[in-house]
Amino acid sequence: MRPEDLRLWKNLCYIDGQWTPALEGGVLEVSNPATGETLGTVPRCGVKETSLAISSAARAMTAWQALSPLERGEPLHALHRLIKENIDELAAILTLEQGKPLAEARGEILQGASYFPWFAEEARRLYGRVIPSPAPGKRPLTMSRPVGVTGIITPWNFPFAMIPRKAAPALAAGCTVVVKPASATPYSALALAALAEEAGIPAGVFNVVTGSASAIGGELTGDPRVRKISFTGSTEVGKKLMAQCAATVKRVSLELGGNAPFIVFDDADMDKAAEGALISKFRNSGQTCICANRLLVQESALNAFVERFQARVAVLKSGSGLIPGVTQGPLIDRAAVEHVQALVDDALVHGARLLAGGKPHALGGLFYEPTLLAGVTPSMRVYREEIFGPVAPIVTFATEKQAVEMANDTDVGLASYLFTHDLGRAWRVSEALEYGMVGVNEVILAMAEAPFGGVKESGMGREGGQEGIQDYLDTKYVLMGIGV
Repeated sequence: MRPEDLRLWKNLCYIDGQWTPALEGGVLEVSNPATGETLGTVPRCGVKETSLAISSAARAMTAWQALSPLERGEPLHALHRLIKENIDELAAILTLEQGKPLAEARGEILQGASYFPWFAEEARRLYGRVIPSPAPGKRPLTMSRPVGVTGIITPWNFPFAMIPRKAAPALAAGCTVVVKPASATPYSALALAALAEEAGIPAGVFNVVTGSASAIGGELTGDPRVRKISFTGSTEVGKKLMAQCAATVKRVSLELGGNAPFIVFDDADMDKAAEGALISKFRNSGQTCICANRLLVQESALNAFVERFQARVAVLKSGSGLIPGVTQGPLIDRAAVEHVQALVDDALVHGARLLAGGKPHALGGLFYEPTLLAGVTPSMRVYREEIFGPVAPIVTFATEKQAVEMANDTDVGLASYLFTHDLGRAWRVSEALEYGMVGVNEVILAMAEAPFGGVKESGMGREGGQEGIQDYLDTKYVLMGIGV
């Protein structure tokens, strides 16, 4: 499969409805993580191009927000249809640049696409209030208004789905957007821009700028015309962006790192728990912020769980995501491989037992073996740090109280999971876990209809659900004097 044969493969930025190179002609090379081959180049944009995109979005904002929610929803519905019609090509683009298997790529694209119709309809239900007056002759009321031009910064691990999750509510609310995709995976964003153009989204409403993360991010956070930043990525970078936004008091939505506990109680269905752990841990080769990062298994259930889980890990197949039957793609870059190996080595030095994997895959390149570690303790790095790779560390606990304490012993709080058949325990533990999301006997959390986000250092704000559009709205209060 050659990128140049794909209709939606774009190698220019999309600013003010025009496909444009970097003003000074620089480019970034993008490689296929499965093969190491160069896929192509995209513009290396910086401050000037970002400022042009912001200007375009600011100009377009007046007309876009003046449309009714129904009128804004029409191109969003059209974009949803176009994504589904072009699913095969979009999946190929995603797999080429990111590495995940085609089946996962298709799932990501369809899940991301679902945010467009959801928020197109949510915008029609942004009701205000008429507030009972404390005095005669006055009518207090509220209305919702779009917050303004929004900067969207997305990660490489879900290069397609993260854009609709942010852009769909922003556009539906009446905001215009400037998207900065990860430099490792820009082509999915550019393909979405091409479809947005086909769907009839006006020039300037949806812009995509590729290039220097520091220069583009600095301009987005520093320009007072940008009123909101939405970012998904590491906690470290999120904190920097939040600090940069302080100068102009921008609103921020941050979906940052996690350290998800996956708790297996001894009354759980062990087959379902093992299957859930496999999906949660090894989806996208472990490169997701809501991956099971620590498998906390009750001591009395350890052997039963490990037997089932180990059997499932053994049949995972690594390779290029374009090959049928492959379930594990490569890691994103060499630094990711080195990080995973360092965590495994540290665990083994400190007494963990290796049950599977533990080293780079025989395929070479950026592939790493699906790895299973037992006897992990809280003193090990693999317990404390976000792994972002195909490594499953198993930790044991004795009591429900201990499981909750271990799960909450972290500075982050994005996703958490528990498997049990005890309804009372399900409620108790769900309420006690200090996480923005809890999966009870379920592991696929993201959906357009439900809020997604974390607490503590995992970020702020919610994406999806009724809550998802609120982050792109200001509440305006009007006091109407009507006389007496």
